Amino acid sequence: MQAIRFLEKGKAELGRLDLGPLPAGHVLLRVKAAGLCHTDIDVLHARYGDGAFPVIPGHEYAGEIEAVAADVTGFKPGDRVAVDPNLPCGTCPACRKGLTNLCRDLKAYGVSHNGGFAEMSLVKAGHLHTIGDMPYPTAALAEPLACVLNGLQIAGITEGMRPHENALVFGAGPIGLLLALSLKARGVETVTVADINESRLGFAEHLGLQGAVSGSEALTRQAKGFDLVADATGIAKVVEDMIALVADGGTALVFGVAAPDARIAVSPFEIFRRQLKLVGSHSLNRNIPEALRILAQDTGAMAKLVSHQLPLAEMLPFFTRKPTDPATMKVQYVAA
Repeated sequence: MQAIRFLEKGKAELGRLDLGPLPAGHVLLRVKAAGLCHTDIDVLHARYGDGAFPVIPGHEYAGEIEAVAADVTGFKPGDRVAVDPNLPCGTCPACRKGLTNLCRDLKAYGVSHNGGFAEMSLVKAGHLHTIGDMPYPTAALAEPLACVLNGLQIAGITEGMRPHENALVFGAGPIGLLLALSLKARGVETVTVADINESRLGFAEHLGLQGAVSGSEALTRQAKGFDLVADATGIAKVVEDMIALVADGGTALVFGVAAPDARIAVSPFEIFRRQLKLVGSHSLNRNIPEALRILAQDTGAMAKLVSHQLPLAEMLPFFTRKPTDPATMKVQYVAA
């Protein structure tokens, strides 16, 4: 089969690979759609995970079951499914608390195990979720949306709770917009997206969101003006500065992936005096089914985040070169 492989740190290629026999408890999945995430780039450069080279990247994917191992029940060839990529140990303290995303030995398809940027993928049956007739490119958004939902839960924005009146999200890239749209879906009245790129802000407004220029005087004047402020940029300075924009009693959510050695300066007195909540969120935590329910109810705004649907042979440059076109949002491999 054809696949993109990370051979070693910084080296990726498109080539042919034999998957080998179908292990017990697994299915052979014909990949129909797989999304590119910034984490994939971090994996390539050994900035995320254990540097398990060689490996096929891709942790956002969906497809059709081609074959099932003899001991697999509940699935059959032809079933349409999305993948939960996280592979927790199930026994460490975090796993026993239900925090499988914080597993001390967390593995994942596309990080430590071969993932979705291939024609075929071997996946444990317990990590599959049926998608009905949902289009595969939409189903491939379930993983990043599940990450967003984990963050919203940690920030206290869940179904059935009184929604925040307003929220601000820094970063009008695909994950920032997915976060903003999810806030709207959760009932937050006004959601503003901040970015320095005007065309991306225009796209955010097209999706029904408010736009603001990051670092502008107009945004600075809204100090203490947002019940929730979330960072989806991974830029330490943005995280540091967003504290001033959180309303008294509000929440700051660190969602973007900053460099491990990045540091910020925060006033403990301000957090104490203004009763602020500063929370972080990592990955997803077994919430693919909830993400699929939201995608099934979405009117198409989330699907608009997919800007590129490409054959596998055209995906490799997106791993090795940073896109310069601000119109580039979620890039997906979509099988013919």
